[in-house]
Amino acid sequence: MSIVDYSVEHPSTELQGFYAWTDTLRGIQYGPGSVSTALPKFFELLGVSKALVLTGRSLYEKSDVVKKVEGILKAINGYGATYYKIGQHSPIAGIKDASKVFIDSGCDVIVSVGGGSPVDAAKAILYYLQQERGGETMHQIAIPTTLSAAEYSIGAGYTDESGKKVAVSSQKLAPAAIILDAELTLATPERLWLSTGIRALDHCVENLYRPLVPPPLKAMGLSALADLFKYLPESKANPKSVEIRQKLQIASWMSLWPIKFGKYSALGLSHSLGHKLGAAYSIPHGITSCLTLAPVVELMSEIGTEQDKEYLAKAFFYLHKPSTGTVNGDVKALSACIKQLVADLGLSSTLSDYNVPREDIPVIAANTLGTETHQLFPETVKLLENLY
Repeated sequence: MSIVDYSVEHPSTELQGFYAWTDTLRGIQYGPGSVSTALPKFFELLGVSKALVLTGRSLYEKSDVVKKVEGILKAINGYGATYYKIGQHSPIAGIKDASKVFIDSGCDVIVSVGGGSPVDAAKAILYYLQQERGGETMHQIAIPTTLSAAEYSIGAGYTDESGKKVAVSSQKLAPAAIILDAELTLATPERLWLSTGIRALDHCVENLYRPLVPPPLKAMGLSALADLFKYLPESKANPKSVEIRQKLQIASWMSLWPIKFGKYSALGLSHSLGHKLGAAYSIPHGITSCLTLAPVVELMSEIGTEQDKEYLAKAFFYLHKPSTGTVNGDVKALSACIKQLVADLGLSSTLSDYNVPREDIPVIAANTLGTETHQLFPETVKLLENLY
């Protein structure tokens, strides 16, 4: 996984570019209580008959969310089996076990329920089944209960036997249907819910300087950014408000709006650092964004192109804050606002809290950038040192 070379002007999408919807997505149903009608509707739309419900142990054992989904499937004779041992960062052992259950149960669709780990695990299962069997990639229906937005992308990250993050990607891997039912998020632990909201904020911000992103998607990202700043603190203060949670699910959707790129386009340094820190040191992806996003935005005030910095300054404007008088000043002020939001949500932490050895910093930086000879290596090392 590479990151953008911020030292050079990447082709501007302001006046010319390309946009296409993802190949697989047939529909997104949103609204409190919508799962009961949306799931049967999508079964019919996709022409599928039997589902493997894929989820994590906590959601399965500590809530009735999965039981509710199973009940809807049983009512339409569409239930095959449930696999509930998908762990954080989607370890390969769980993916292999779930794949066997999928095959043995005669399923033809995966209904993922939970956060990014089951969504990505479903993508990996369907990817490898297609590689082994050939033919069309089978479908996933995603029912997210966090704000990580993994359901809108074509890529999947999982952890291999050695603990390293591995990525697979295909235009056929984006879920075919997504159900955003805020009632199902009420059981999501507060720290997970709020930190994945910062993950969605990370998408909003890094899409502002991601190559090939067209202006309409940047505009949606700016709007989502404002909503996340508004509704995340409100959700913390009023965690039982389904209306606020529904607005946050929609903001998460807007943060990573489905897009089919003409060629590969990497997200930014915050995401790249998060991928290297997350799996290796068991740091949830929401928390990696809490750690890295604010300092990366501050760094962008120094290394970003003028267009990148102008978009970041516009993000500061979307927070209804008075300009500092300079673009660089506004970018730094945006960084400070992100840091304050993380603190206000009770999500501040350090690499020391996750037992990341200081001596690992050069390796983390080199793995993030691809090589220690990358021109941003010194800045990345310094950024990581400041996270202790």
